[in-house]
Amino acid sequence: MTWLGLDGKTVVVTGGALGIGRACCEAFAEAGAKVVVADINEEEGRKTADAIKRKFRAQVLFVKVDVSNRASVEAMIRSILDAFNRLDVLVNNAGILIPRLLVDPAGKEELTEAIWDKTVAINQKGYYLCAQAAAREMIASGKGGVIINMSSESGLEGSEGQSAYAATKGAIYAMTRSWAKELGKHGIRVVGVAPGILEGTALRTAEYERALAYTRGITVEQLRAAYEKVSIPLGRTGRLSEVASVVCFLASDRAGYVHGTTVNVSGGKSRG
Repeated sequence: MTWLGLDGKTVVVTGGALGIGRACCEAFAEAGAKVVVADINEEEGRKTADAIKRKFRAQVLFVKVDVSNRASVEAMIRSILDAFNRLDVLVNNAGILIPRLLVDPAGKEELTEAIWDKTVAINQKGYYLCAQAAAREMIASGKGGVIINMSSESGLEGSEGQSAYAATKGAIYAMTRSWAKELGKHGIRVVGVAPGILEGTALRTAEYERALAYTRGITVEQLRAAYEKVSIPLGRTGRLSEVASVVCFLASDRAGYVHGTTVNVSGGKSRG
């Protein structure tokens, strides 16, 4: 058994195909857990699941899921139970980020109802649907479990050109606190993780960088340079594996008294 004691635990990571989600899936597999890669991107999800299975000789399952759709989420839970007969950890990670200005005088990149609704449906409603379905199973099993919600420092600090995204991430802080108060009595811990500026992820596409640079009135080159100049006391951007390591720790019994809080993983950026 590893120090974390995650051997044999069943863990599902939404948005597990790429970026932070993939890093979490890899870390859990390395720790001996049974891993469910849940993602709407079937091609990348299956690639990730197969790669992890080969690398760590782990039990890995891919499940296609639309986290904004209740029937899809409930089908995901059934697939997990059919495969592994238990669910111990949910990592709520699936999310999107579409940079837009609240008001754009030029009329090019203004926040629309469609973008707002899509962002909220995936980043906020999706967390609610997945947490509800997972918690029901954890309560029914009588064994408890852990729900980890991926937030962001932008949820507290706001972010220029990303108000819809930041709003959903701010909501996750409140949902984490609220669900902790509701589910603790059932032996379910609920914890948040708030990454800061990280190495490139699936969210940081060329289109994302173009749109974000536009909302801030700078070039893409200036945007990329800004990542290096931002005030981070540790003097560098974070690694995906560093976020994944924190997630694994919080999912383990080593963090058995960590509940209802959100852990900041930002190299000190949010702390001055």
